[in-house]
Amino acid sequence: MAHAHRKYWRFNVALIATLMTLGFLVSFVLPLMAPALEHVRMGGFRLPFYFGAQGAILVYVVLIVVYIVLMQRADRRLQRAFEADARVAAEAVAGGEPGADSRAPLPRRR
Repeated sequence: MAHAHRKYWRFNVALIATLMTLGFLVSFVLPLMAPALEHVRMGGFRLPFYFGAQGAILVYVVLIVVYIVLMQRADRRLQRAFEADARVAAEAVAGGEPGADSRAPLPRRR
């Protein structure tokens, strides 16, 4: 279980670092590059105006959705690892004989 837990937290920290780096780029680096991007147009507006008005907010919403989706997947993987460990422990307590009960799925915690 310790391996699954370490893998989960390593993924969590890497995901947070990546998403925060993207947020930093949109918040600080892109505005610093605004004069160089004046000539680029998007939807009839200059790109710096577009990002200042609504583009950055959309990027933040996408970052939040990506975090939610990927962490739900990671949570499900960790839950499966917990369930597998519980089955192994139950079989060890029962004398190592796998019975019908050891194959039954454990109730899910929410």
